[in-house]
Amino acid sequence: MPVSSLSARISQGTGAVPADVVLRGGHVFDLITGDLVQTDVAICGDTIVGVFDAYEGGEIVDVTGKILVPGFIDTHLHIESSLVTPFEFDRMVTPLGVTTAICDPHEIANVSGLAGIDYFLQASALTLMDIRVQLSSCVPSTHMETSGAVLEAGDLLPLRDHPRTLGLAEFMNFPGVLMQDAGVMAKLEGFAGRHIDGHCPLLCGHALNGYIAAGIRTEHEATSAAEGLEKLRKGMRLLIREGSVSKDLHALAGLITERHSPYIAFCTDDRNPLDIGEHGHLDYMIRTAIALGAPPLAVYRAASLSAAEAFGLKDRGLIAPGKRADIVVIDSLEDCRASMVFAGGVRVTDAAFAARQTVEPVGRRSVRAPAIAVADFRTPGNRVETPVIGIIPGKIITQHLTFDIAPVDGDKAPDLARDLIKIAVIERHGKNGNRATGFVQGFGLKRGAIASTVCHDHHNIAVVGADYGDMARAVARLGEIEGGFVVVADGQVLAELALPVAGLMSLEPFEVVRGALERLRMAAQSLGVTLEEPFLQLAFLCLPVIPHLKITDHGMVDVDRFEVMP
Repeated sequence: MPVSSLSARISQGTGAVPADVVLRGGHVFDLITGDLVQTDVAICGDTIVGVFDAYEGGEIVDVTGKILVPGFIDTHLHIESSLVTPFEFDRMVTPLGVTTAICDPHEIANVSGLAGIDYFLQASALTLMDIRVQLSSCVPSTHMETSGAVLEAGDLLPLRDHPRTLGLAEFMNFPGVLMQDAGVMAKLEGFAGRHIDGHCPLLCGHALNGYIAAGIRTEHEATSAAEGLEKLRKGMRLLIREGSVSKDLHALAGLITERHSPYIAFCTDDRNPLDIGEHGHLDYMIRTAIALGAPPLAVYRAASLSAAEAFGLKDRGLIAPGKRADIVVIDSLEDCRASMVFAGGVRVTDAAFAARQTVEPVGRRSVRAPAIAVADFRTPGNRVETPVIGIIPGKIITQHLTFDIAPVDGDKAPDLARDLIKIAVIERHGKNGNRATGFVQGFGLKRGAIASTVCHDHHNIAVVGADYGDMARAVARLGEIEGGFVVVADGQVLAELALPVAGLMSLEPFEVVRGALERLRMAAQSLGVTLEEPFLQLAFLCLPVIPHLKITDHGMVDVDRFEVMP
C-alpha cells in the first residue's frame, strides 16, 4: 500500500480531514451483532475508513431511511453460463448488489485451454465488480469425453500465484480423488494449502471423509438438508446454489440459521440473463431465503461475511473500517432491492461502466464439427431394453431409466407417446468426429429439434429431437453461427442465439441476449417443451460427473459405475 494512500486512510478515518465520500442518514446492518445502527459511513478511495460516528466528506450521499449492507459475494459460478462476456456480466449483476464473483472459467478452458483462463484473468482486473478466478481443475472433467483442451497440473501451477487467482476450482472428478489417480494427485499436491473447491454430489460416509481429507474445503452440490448437514459437520463450507437449472435453496433453507451461517455461503453456478432479468441474482436468493423463514442476520452473513471468510478474502464482507468499500443500499432487509451500489468505492452507474477498458475475446471459430447426415442419428442395436436419461426438473441429477424400445429397420426411433426423444452428442473441436446417440425423457418435445454448443463441460454439440432431419439442420446451423442455441421445426430455424466466443458467450449486450432467450423459450414451447429452462437442462445431460445417467461423445455414461456403457 502506498504511504500516501495509507496516510489518507488514517487521516480520514480519524476525522482529521474530510473523507472522500460520506454516506449519510442510513442504517448499517451490523453482521457481527445483528443491530441496525444509524450512522455515517466514510469512504477513502476504495476503502471504508469510518463507521458508527459522524463524518464530513468531499461528497455527501444522502441515504436517509435506507439500509446499508455489505456487497454480495457469489462464491461459485461460471460466468460463461450467463452467455455474455465478463464485462456484460458485470453490467448485468453489479447493479443488483453483487460486488465480488468467484468464477471458475472451466467452460471456456474446455474449449480454448489456458487462453480462455488468461482471458478471464485479464478481464477480471477491468470490471467494476471484483472478479476472482479459481483455476479450472478438471479440463476435461473425466476421461469419458472429448474436450478442446487438456490441462494438467504443470499447466496450472504457473498461474497459482497470479494476483487474481484464489486456488483450484471445483474438483468434479471425485472418483479420481478417491482412486488416487496420478494426474488428480499432482493437482491436489500442487495446490495443497490453497483453497480447493469441491464437487461431490451425493457423496457420503467414508468416501466423503476421504474426499475432504484431500484438502477440499467447500462444496456446492448438496441437494438435500441431510446431505448438506453431513458436509457441514465434516468441516466443509456449504455453498447453497440457486441457478437456472439447479435450484437447491428451498431444500437447504432450513440449514440457514445464525448458528450455521458462519459456514454457509451462496452461489449461482449457472444462471442465465433470462432468470436474472425475471427474478434476480443473489438478491433473489436473499429475498427467497428470508421468505422461507431464515433469519435475516444469517442470510446476509451467508451473502457476504461468511463467503469472504470461506475464501480468505479478509478485506471485505463487513461495513467496517479497513474493509473494501462494497456497499449495497436497500429499502428493507426482506425485500433486498438495491437502489444504489458501491463497488470498491466506485458508485455503480452507467458512466462508470462506460469508463471501463475491455480486452479482446478469444475462442472465435471454435465449432469444427464434421458434416452430419440424417442417418447419423439412428440408434442401432438388437436389444429391446434401452437405457434412458430421466430428467428431474430443477435438478442436474438425472434418473437412470430403462424402457423397452424395439428396433425397426435397424433403428430405435423416438416414441413421442412415451416422451422418449432422441439425444445426440457430436464432437465439435475438430479432434476425432465422435458422435453418440441415446434417449431422454422429460422434455415433452412433440416435433422438431433443439441444439446447443453449451454442453457441460466438454462443450461439444448436444441436440435433442423428434425428427432426424430437424436435428441435422440444427447441428448445421450451429456451425454457421459459431455456436449457440437453435430451435428448428420442419427444416426451418424458428429461433437462435449466436454465441461466437468459444461457442459459449455472445458479443451482444445482455439485453439483446435476454430478448433472444425469450424467443428461444417461446419457440421451444411451441414444439411442446415443458421445461422452464430447456437449454441449460440439455447442457447438463452431458456432464458425466453428475449422477446417474449422462451422455457424451463417447456414449451413454453410467455415472454410478463411472464408465461408458457398452
